[in-house]
Amino acid sequence: MDKNTLTGLVLMALVIFGFFWLTKPSEADIKARQEQQEQAAANALRQAQAQNESTAFVAGDSVALTNAVRALGDIQPSGAYTFSNPRLNLTADSISGLTGTYTDEAGSVDIRDILANRAAMTHARLASAATEIKNLIANVSRYEGFAKFLGGDNKEIVLENDLVKVTLSTRGGRVSQVELKKYTTETTPEKSNILLFRDADDNYGFRFNTAEQRIDTRDFNFVPVLEGDSAVTMKLEPVSGAEWAIRYVLNPDGYNVRMDIIQKGMTNMLPGNTSSMEFDWHQKLGRNELGRTFEERNSAILYKYIGESVDELDSAGDDSKSLNGRMRWVAFKNQFFSSVIIARDCFTSAELNSQDIKKDPNFLKVMTMSATLPYTIADGTAASFDFYFGPNDYPILKSLDDKLGYDDEGLSLTRLIPLGWSLFRWINTIIVIPVFTFLGSFIGNYGIIILLLTLFIKLIIFPFTYKSFMSQAKMRVLAPEIKQINDKYPDQADAMKRQQETMALYSKAGASPFSGCLPMMLQMPVLIAMFSFFPSAIELRGQSFLWAHDLSAPDAIFTLPFSIPFYGNHVSLFCLLMTIINIVYMKISMQSQPTSNNMPGMKLMQYFMPIMFLFIFNDYASGLSYYYLLSLLITIIQTYIFRHVVDETKVRAQLLANAKKPRKKSGLVSKPLRSRQRLFSASRPKKLQSVAAKQPRTSSD
Repeated sequence: MDKNTLTGLVLMALVIFGFFWLTKPSEADIKARQEQQEQAAANALRQAQAQNESTAFVAGDSVALTNAVRALGDIQPSGAYTFSNPRLNLTADSISGLTGTYTDEAGSVDIRDILANRAAMTHARLASAATEIKNLIANVSRYEGFAKFLGGDNKEIVLENDLVKVTLSTRGGRVSQVELKKYTTETTPEKSNILLFRDADDNYGFRFNTAEQRIDTRDFNFVPVLEGDSAVTMKLEPVSGAEWAIRYVLNPDGYNVRMDIIQKGMTNMLPGNTSSMEFDWHQKLGRNELGRTFEERNSAILYKYIGESVDELDSAGDDSKSLNGRMRWVAFKNQFFSSVIIARDCFTSAELNSQDIKKDPNFLKVMTMSATLPYTIADGTAASFDFYFGPNDYPILKSLDDKLGYDDEGLSLTRLIPLGWSLFRWINTIIVIPVFTFLGSFIGNYGIIILLLTLFIKLIIFPFTYKSFMSQAKMRVLAPEIKQINDKYPDQADAMKRQQETMALYSKAGASPFSGCLPMMLQMPVLIAMFSFFPSAIELRGQSFLWAHDLSAPDAIFTLPFSIPFYGNHVSLFCLLMTIINIVYMKISMQSQPTSNNMPGMKLMQYFMPIMFLFIFNDYASGLSYYYLLSLLITIIQTYIFRHVVDETKVRAQLLANAKKPRKKSGLVSKPLRSRQRLFSASRPKKLQSVAAKQPRTSSD
């Protein structure tokens, strides 16, 4: 071994020694590690002890299991009770006591050997048997006779008509799925029927909370009893002579389902002081439309107190409310469809919650309801409800007031459709919707229907349009006189005099620059009503016209590779055409206003409005943009017709003749005015009167 090798080995030894010395655990570290090992050993010991305890039976378990067999089993002619499930096959009689077997993959074992802790079983088999037996005992203790309905296979019963298919599940005795036959989803190319209620995401149940027990109908498998093609009763018979059932009846020609809680002999099953029960409802609201933004904006929880108006939770983001009072109904709605539960009596309180789901492409919101309702165990029909699973269609919702028979008040279910504030809603419900429905009854193309509706509305507001045009014509024919006044007072310092003479000319001629404003203002409610109507009209859903595939959604002709703030990532052609036509109309209107040259800011504002509408309407229903486009085109055509029909020479001659006529002061006005002037003059100090007398009088005096 040479000198270099030896030196290298020594250095390596020093490095290794130094490393171990530096990383040597301290006494505190050694103590902590020992404590961890001791704790782990103690936990393992406790776990083993717990497992041993869980597999051990006491004398009382045999008695409890015998009582469970008597509570859950079927009575035989001999008087014995038999109970069986996939693992237990038990018999209880007064002579032999409890007999039977526990069966698993390894074979059968006598139940008496298991209860006596003498069964020759592995620890794993014994633990499984103990879990099965003790769960059975615990369920009987908790649910009593209802425990027999905890197991079993889920079955489905279907009630359907031409409009809707309602699937009911024996698990919970509830509606598990609702399929609307007349409507399809717009989010997928397949366009399958809309599932308004889905078993995997939606559920509801009734709940009783007492000091001894908590009973939730969603835990049980009900026994179905069919009553024809449109009715079924889901039954629970906890003991002989006792029954708790939910009866469903589907309207043969509608979207509503009647639900009645029927019971008998429940006084021995529930405490006598039970005065209420809870209704829990959970729904994950799915997407059905192409435009998520607008569908999300119109998805919310709505509710109605008895005798009051409809209210709702905030649709923009998460929201929750605690409600107290007599409530008639609660609705989970999206843009065009709703699920509504209506109480025949009332809900006395409710907790409502709505949460947005931003990242899920297939769902919009999670909605929950936990409500309290009156309940008496002695009543034959404990509670009654009406479900509505269907479209937000105005005629259908309005007809439910008569069909469901709520005589004390109107249900106001039409409030599920956002038709605007009171005035605009009145225009929609009294005028627009009846005409739209009438035209839709015999015309299949909704593009043509919107055209006819536009013509009808234009016909209604024609007198106001004509009044506005005549006002503009009077202003145009007075343009030479107005120009003379402007030339007479060109300076800004003379603006007041220019304005006074201009207004004096208008007054003498019988014209007014503001006379055209009132007719335009009277048309505004109609335009705003249309703004609310078209995005809410379910009749337009899925209806194509020209290049628009769905008149209830934007007519995107192409999608941009980026998103523009406040505009979006697509170009809607109807919206673009409406903007262009609006700019043309504004140009025509400005040309007809002789005083527009003096108001450059107003001119700029009028051109700014169409550009603003381009951003607003790009994401709205294409039917709305199409309506405004037609309305503008008709207005432009009317303007050209008016200009060719109205003889502005005669209008000018008439105005000039009016200007030459002396204007008489009304006696009713002039006399009191002169009296007030004399009174004012008499009341002024003499010094002021003398000063006023010396001042020259102006034309305004």
